[in-house]
Amino acid sequence: MAGVSETAEWPEEPAERVRELVEGVLDELDLDGEVEVREDDERIEASVDGGDDYGLLIGKRGQTIDALQLLCYQAAFRGMRERKRVVVDAAGYRDRRRETLTSRADRAAEQALTGNHSVEMDPMSAQERRVVHEHLKDRAGVETYSEGDEPHRCAVVAPLVAE
Repeated sequence: MAGVSETAEWPEEPAERVRELVEGVLDELDLDGEVEVREDDERIEASVDGGDDYGLLIGKRGQTIDALQLLCYQAAFRGMRERKRVVVDAAGYRDRRRETLTSRADRAAEQALTGNHSVEMDPMSAQERRVVHEHLKDRAGVETYSEGDEPHRCAVVAPLVAE
């Protein structure tokens, strides 16, 4: 990417590094869109809106946007000790995916409780498994854990065993 790799002046601020990297990727993919970057004490969030087709940016099962998010994290904090979470989203993908995951987690919990057996969910990224674990952590009667090896690691929802 000409705009990113050949830039002699890389921004000092992590949030601006994220903005520059995401804008560079949009340019290389020839996608229109505005990049909005928000930062607080816990994270930097880059949201891309305004274009019609973000399929290339999101990728199959979110793998492309997850890879971009990882690159943004690495670029943002290169050479720095202090770090925080970086989130990259396009056209509300993260919220839609969270809704899908929590709905599937609820169904898995119901299956685990009704059938009194463990329910293995589809393989997913660590971030997606975290959504499942967090969503079900206070659900009565079930526990969650991760099983398997990347990239086939999945969340498992199991009924709690009475002691």
